[in-house]
Amino acid sequence: MSKSIQKSWIAGLLAAFTASICCITPLFAIIGGAGSASTYLNWVEPYRPYIIVLTAILFSLAWYQMLTRKPVQKDDCQCDEQTSGFMKSKKFLLAVTVISTLMIAFPYYSNLLYAGQNSTTNISSKPKKIKTAELSIQGMSCAACTSHIDGGLNGISGIAKSTTSFESRTTLVSYDPDRISADSISKKISKIGYKNTLIKNN
Repeated sequence: MSKSIQKSWIAGLLAAFTASICCITPLFAIIGGAGSASTYLNWVEPYRPYIIVLTAILFSLAWYQMLTRKPVQKDDCQCDEQTSGFMKSKKFLLAVTVISTLMIAFPYYSNLLYAGQNSTTNISSKPKKIKTAELSIQGMSCAACTSHIDGGLNGISGIAKSTTSFESRTTLVSYDPDRISADSISKKISKIGYKNTLIKNN
């Protein structure tokens, strides 16, 4: 694999990671409690479509160079650039391409990671009153972000159910006011990595 091909797939891999980072970091936030860090990565959101196009161009260039390169000649003085090895093979480029595709497509299958959490109810006994808080959410870049929020809230003691809408950019949370407050719910969402504002609480 020539140096130009290598540069193309490295740049493509970095672009793919950048395009998916706004959706991957909230998952890391839920797992490792690093939500404040993910908040600063929301700047990627408006540029995601352009980064995806850039990724496609870079990998197209890498594959074009790979498929059109000349066979190595025994007396070729440039053969040191095209030595054999897995990292210089079509299989390796294919593997990198697949990994990049999976990263870009992450928002479309990440909801599977939260399937179990989203159905959890954390009110063991029937409370005297269930309240519903509606919060406006900022920073959602795709529909998968709703699973990030709901997956992070469902599992918290006192929260009966969390339902987030990507279309309206809101989260409805049913909760036991004796066990958790609306302000605490707002802070939990902030820790997941999304700025939010409490709209209603009744």
